[in-house]
Amino acid sequence: MQSTFSRSALSLILTLAVSVLLSGCSVFGVEEDPSTWPVERVYQEARQALNNEDYEVAIDHYESLISRYPFGDYAKQAQLDVAYAYYKFDEPESAISAANHFIKLYPRHERVDYAIYLKGLVRFNQGADNIDSLFKLDPTERDPGSSRESLQYFRELTSRYPDSPYTHDAQQRIIYLHNKLARHEIHVIDYYLRRGAYLAAANRAKAVLVRYQQTPSVVDALQMMVQAYRQLKLDDLAADAQRVLELNFPEYKDS
Repeated sequence: MQSTFSRSALSLILTLAVSVLLSGCSVFGVEEDPSTWPVERVYQEARQALNNEDYEVAIDHYESLISRYPFGDYAKQAQLDVAYAYYKFDEPESAISAANHFIKLYPRHERVDYAIYLKGLVRFNQGADNIDSLFKLDPTERDPGSSRESLQYFRELTSRYPDSPYTHDAQQRIIYLHNKLARHEIHVIDYYLRRGAYLAAANRAKAVLVRYQQTPSVVDALQMMVQAYRQLKLDDLAADAQRVLELNFPEYKDS
Protein backbone atom coordinates (compact mmCIF):
# COMPACT_ATOMS: atom_id res chain seq x y z
CA MET A 1 0.00 0.00 0.00
CA GLN A 2 2.83 2.40 0.88
CA SER A 3 4.70 1.83 -2.41
CA THR A 4 1.47 2.23 -4.43
CA PHE A 5 0.79 5.63 -2.79
CA SER A 6 4.32 6.80 -3.47
CA ARG A 7 4.09 5.90 -7.14
CA SER A 8 0.74 7.70 -7.44
CA ALA A 9 2.07 10.80 -5.74
CA LEU A 10 5.15 10.84 -7.93
CA SER A 11 3.00 10.44 -11.04
CA LEU A 12 0.79 13.38 -9.99
CA ILE A 13 3.82 15.61 -9.35
CA LEU A 14 5.31 14.79 -12.74
CA THR A 15 1.99 15.46 -14.49
CA LEU A 16 1.66 18.85 -12.80
CA ALA A 17 5.23 19.76 -13.66
CA VAL A 18 4.73 18.94 -17.34
CA SER A 19 1.48 20.91 -17.43
CA VAL A 20 3.17 23.94 -15.94
CA LEU A 21 6.03 23.79 -18.44
CA LEU A 22 3.64 23.46 -21.36
CA SER A 23 1.54 26.42 -20.21
CA GLY A 24 4.58 28.64 -20.16
CA CYS A 25 4.31 29.85 -16.57
CA SER A 26 4.76 28.23 -13.20
CA VAL A 27 4.98 28.75 -9.51
CA PHE A 28 8.71 29.16 -10.04
CA GLY A 29 8.19 32.42 -11.95
CA VAL A 30 8.67 31.16 -15.50
CA GLU A 31 6.66 33.37 -17.82
CA GLU A 32 5.72 33.27 -21.45
CA ASP A 33 7.94 35.04 -23.94
CA PRO A 34 5.76 37.48 -25.97
CA SER A 35 8.25 37.25 -28.83
CA THR A 36 7.07 33.70 -29.41
CA TRP A 37 3.40 34.61 -29.72
CA PRO A 38 1.70 34.18 -33.08
CA VAL A 39 0.30 37.31 -34.72
CA GLU A 40 -3.25 36.51 -33.59
CA ARG A 41 -2.16 36.33 -29.96
CA VAL A 42 -0.18 39.57 -30.14
CA TYR A 43 -3.16 41.40 -31.61
CA GLN A 44 -5.56 39.95 -29.03
CA GLU A 45 -3.31 41.00 -26.15
CA ALA A 46 -2.90 44.48 -27.63
CA ARG A 47 -6.63 44.87 -28.13
CA GLN A 48 -7.35 43.70 -24.60
CA ALA A 49 -4.91 46.23 -23.19
CA LEU A 50 -6.49 48.96 -25.32
CA ASN A 51 -9.97 48.06 -24.08
CA ASN A 52 -8.65 48.14 -20.50
CA GLU A 53 -7.19 51.61 -21.13
CA ASP A 54 -3.71 50.26 -20.48
CA TYR A 55 -2.37 52.29 -23.37
CA GLU A 56 1.34 51.84 -22.70
CA VAL A 57 1.04 48.04 -22.83
CA ALA A 58 -1.20 48.27 -25.89
CA ILE A 59 1.38 50.43 -27.67
CA ASP A 60 4.16 47.93 -26.87
CA HIS A 61 2.14 45.04 -28.30
CA TYR A 62 1.03 46.92 -31.39
CA GLU A 63 4.54 48.13 -32.16
CA SER A 64 5.83 44.58 -31.70
CA LEU A 65 3.19 43.25 -34.08
CA ILE A 66 3.95 45.87 -36.73
CA SER A 67 7.67 45.12 -36.46
CA ARG A 68 7.39 41.33 -36.52
CA TYR A 69 4.44 40.93 -38.86
CA PRO A 70 4.52 43.99 -41.17
CA PHE A 71 2.15 42.53 -43.77
CA GLY A 72 -1.48 41.47 -43.69
CA ASP A 73 -4.74 42.61 -42.15
CA TYR A 74 -3.47 42.46 -38.57
CA ALA A 75 -0.66 44.90 -39.41
CA LYS A 76 -3.08 47.29 -41.09
CA GLN A 77 -5.44 47.35 -38.13
CA ALA A 78 -2.55 47.55 -35.68
CA GLN A 79 -1.27 50.67 -37.44
CA LEU A 80 -4.61 52.39 -36.89
CA ASP A 81 -5.01 51.09 -33.36
CA VAL A 82 -1.57 52.20 -32.26
CA ALA A 83 -2.30 55.71 -33.56
CA TYR A 84 -5.39 55.80 -31.33
CA ALA A 85 -3.43 54.34 -28.39
CA TYR A 86 -0.77 57.05 -28.75
CA TYR A 87 -3.54 59.66 -28.85
CA LYS A 88 -5.09 58.37 -25.63
CA PHE A 89 -1.64 58.05 -24.03
CA ASP A 90 -1.10 61.78 -24.68
CA GLU A 91 1.64 61.27 -27.27
CA PRO A 92 0.25 63.52 -30.03
CA GLU A 93 3.30 63.51 -32.30
CA SER A 94 3.51 59.72 -32.27
CA ALA A 95 -0.24 59.51 -32.94
CA ILE A 96 0.01 61.83 -35.95
CA SER A 97 3.06 59.95 -37.24
CA ALA A 98 1.29 56.59 -36.97
CA ALA A 99 -1.83 57.90 -38.72
CA ASN A 100 0.26 59.44 -41.50
CA HIS A 101 2.16 56.18 -41.91
CA PHE A 102 -1.11 54.30 -42.29
CA ILE A 103 -2.34 56.74 -44.95
CA LYS A 104 0.98 56.50 -46.82
CA LEU A 105 1.00 52.71 -46.78
CA TYR A 106 -2.69 52.22 -47.58
CA PRO A 107 -3.92 55.34 -49.44
CA ARG A 108 -6.99 53.53 -50.79
CA HIS A 109 -7.92 51.75 -47.58
CA GLU A 110 -11.56 52.09 -46.55
CA ARG A 111 -10.53 53.59 -43.20
CA VAL A 112 -8.36 56.43 -44.43
CA ASP A 113 -11.22 58.74 -43.45
CA TYR A 114 -10.84 57.58 -39.84
CA ALA A 115 -7.09 58.18 -39.93
CA ILE A 116 -7.65 61.77 -41.08
CA TYR A 117 -10.39 62.25 -38.48
CA LEU A 118 -8.08 60.92 -35.77
CA LYS A 119 -5.40 63.44 -36.76
CA GLY A 120 -7.98 66.18 -36.38
CA LEU A 121 -8.94 64.89 -32.94
CA VAL A 122 -5.32 64.72 -31.82
CA ARG A 123 -4.72 68.38 -32.62
CA PHE A 124 -8.20 69.41 -31.45
CA ASN A 125 -7.55 68.07 -27.96
CA GLN A 126 -3.90 68.98 -27.81
CA GLY A 127 -3.06 71.61 -25.22
CA ALA A 128 -3.25 72.39 -21.55
CA ASP A 129 -7.01 71.93 -21.11
CA ASN A 130 -6.66 70.77 -17.51
CA ILE A 131 -4.35 73.67 -16.70
CA ASP A 132 -6.77 76.08 -18.41
CA SER A 133 -9.58 74.81 -16.22
CA LEU A 134 -7.49 74.86 -13.05
CA PHE A 135 -6.26 78.42 -13.51
CA LYS A 136 -9.38 79.67 -15.32
CA LEU A 137 -7.42 80.51 -18.45
CA ASP A 138 -9.09 81.38 -21.75
CA PRO A 139 -8.00 78.71 -24.28
CA THR A 140 -8.43 81.22 -27.11
CA GLU A 141 -5.43 83.13 -25.76
CA ARG A 142 -3.07 80.21 -26.32
CA ASP A 143 -0.98 79.53 -29.44
CA PRO A 144 -3.52 78.66 -32.14
CA GLY A 145 -1.16 76.38 -34.09
CA SER A 146 -2.83 73.12 -33.02
CA SER A 147 -6.30 74.54 -33.68
CA ARG A 148 -5.31 75.61 -37.19
CA GLU A 149 -3.87 72.19 -37.93
CA SER A 150 -6.97 70.49 -36.55
CA LEU A 151 -9.16 72.70 -38.72
CA GLN A 152 -7.09 71.73 -41.75
CA TYR A 153 -7.53 67.99 -41.07
CA PHE A 154 -11.27 68.25 -40.47
CA ARG A 155 -11.71 70.28 -43.64
CA GLU A 156 -9.76 67.66 -45.56
CA LEU A 157 -12.04 64.97 -44.18
CA THR A 158 -15.27 66.77 -45.05
CA SER A 159 -13.98 67.62 -48.53
CA ARG A 160 -12.64 64.19 -49.47
CA TYR A 161 -15.17 62.05 -47.61
CA PRO A 162 -18.49 63.91 -47.39
CA ASP A 163 -20.33 60.65 -46.66
CA SER A 164 -17.97 59.46 -43.94
CA PRO A 165 -19.57 58.59 -40.58
CA TYR A 166 -17.08 61.03 -39.04
CA THR A 167 -17.98 63.98 -41.26
CA HIS A 168 -20.89 65.32 -39.20
CA ASP A 169 -18.80 65.48 -36.04
CA ALA A 170 -15.96 67.07 -38.00
CA GLN A 171 -18.31 69.76 -39.30
CA GLN A 172 -19.36 70.65 -35.75
CA ARG A 173 -15.74 70.85 -34.68
CA ILE A 174 -14.95 73.08 -37.68
CA ILE A 175 -17.55 75.59 -36.46
CA TYR A 176 -16.07 75.52 -32.96
CA LEU A 177 -12.52 75.95 -34.25
CA HIS A 178 -13.57 78.77 -36.57
CA ASN A 179 -15.03 80.65 -33.62
CA LYS A 180 -12.02 79.86 -31.43
CA LEU A 181 -9.52 81.12 -34.00
CA ALA A 182 -11.57 84.26 -34.60
CA ARG A 183 -11.58 84.93 -30.87
CA HIS A 184 -7.83 84.52 -30.77
CA GLU A 185 -7.55 87.26 -33.40
CA ILE A 186 -9.61 89.57 -31.19
CA HIS A 187 -7.08 89.07 -28.38
CA VAL A 188 -4.29 89.99 -30.80
CA ILE A 189 -6.13 93.11 -31.96
CA ASP A 190 -6.73 94.14 -28.37
CA TYR A 191 -3.02 93.75 -27.69
CA TYR A 192 -2.17 95.98 -30.68
CA LEU A 193 -4.63 98.62 -29.54
CA ARG A 194 -3.18 98.67 -26.03
CA ARG A 195 0.30 99.02 -27.47
CA GLY A 196 -0.75 101.85 -29.78
CA ALA A 197 -0.16 99.79 -32.94
CA TYR A 198 -3.35 101.11 -34.53
CA LEU A 199 -2.57 100.33 -38.16
CA ALA A 200 -1.72 96.73 -37.30
CA ALA A 201 -4.94 96.53 -35.26
CA ALA A 202 -7.04 97.87 -38.16
CA ASN A 203 -5.48 95.44 -40.63
CA ARG A 204 -5.95 92.50 -38.28
CA ALA A 205 -9.59 93.47 -37.73
CA LYS A 206 -10.11 93.62 -41.49
CA ALA A 207 -8.68 90.10 -41.79
CA VAL A 208 -11.22 88.83 -39.24
CA LEU A 209 -14.06 90.19 -41.39
CA VAL A 210 -12.67 88.32 -44.40
CA ARG A 211 -11.62 85.01 -42.83
CA TYR A 212 -14.10 84.56 -40.02
CA GLN A 213 -17.45 85.71 -41.36
CA GLN A 214 -20.50 84.47 -39.47
CA THR A 215 -18.62 84.25 -36.17
CA PRO A 216 -19.53 86.17 -33.00
CA SER A 217 -16.15 87.93 -33.17
CA VAL A 218 -17.17 90.00 -36.21
CA VAL A 219 -18.89 92.60 -34.07
CA ASP A 220 -15.79 93.02 -31.89
CA ALA A 221 -13.59 93.28 -34.97
CA LEU A 222 -15.76 96.08 -36.39
CA GLN A 223 -15.75 98.00 -33.13
CA MET A 224 -11.98 97.69 -32.88
CA MET A 225 -11.60 98.77 -36.48
CA VAL A 226 -13.59 101.93 -35.77
CA GLN A 227 -11.42 102.60 -32.71
CA ALA A 228 -8.17 102.05 -34.62
CA TYR A 229 -9.16 104.29 -37.54
CA ARG A 230 -10.22 107.06 -35.19
CA GLN A 231 -6.89 106.89 -33.42
CA LEU A 232 -5.18 107.13 -36.81
CA LYS A 233 -7.36 110.17 -37.67
CA LEU A 234 -8.73 108.28 -40.67
CA ASP A 235 -12.23 109.62 -40.14
CA ASP A 236 -13.70 108.46 -43.46
CA LEU A 237 -12.59 104.87 -42.88
CA ALA A 238 -13.82 105.03 -39.30
CA ALA A 239 -17.22 106.28 -40.50
CA ASP A 240 -17.42 103.48 -43.10
CA ALA A 241 -16.65 100.84 -40.48
CA GLN A 242 -19.23 102.38 -38.15
CA ARG A 243 -21.92 102.23 -40.86
CA VAL A 244 -21.17 98.57 -41.50
CA LEU A 245 -21.37 97.92 -37.76
CA GLU A 246 -24.72 99.67 -37.38
CA LEU A 247 -26.16 98.07 -40.50
CA ASN A 248 -25.41 94.55 -39.28
CA PHE A 249 -25.71 95.18 -35.54
CA PRO A 250 -28.18 98.05 -34.93
CA GLU A 251 -27.71 97.76 -31.18
CA TYR A 252 -24.23 99.18 -31.62
CA LYS A 253 -25.40 102.48 -33.08
CA ASP A 254 -22.83 105.19 -32.42
CA SER A 255 -24.12 107.68 -29.88
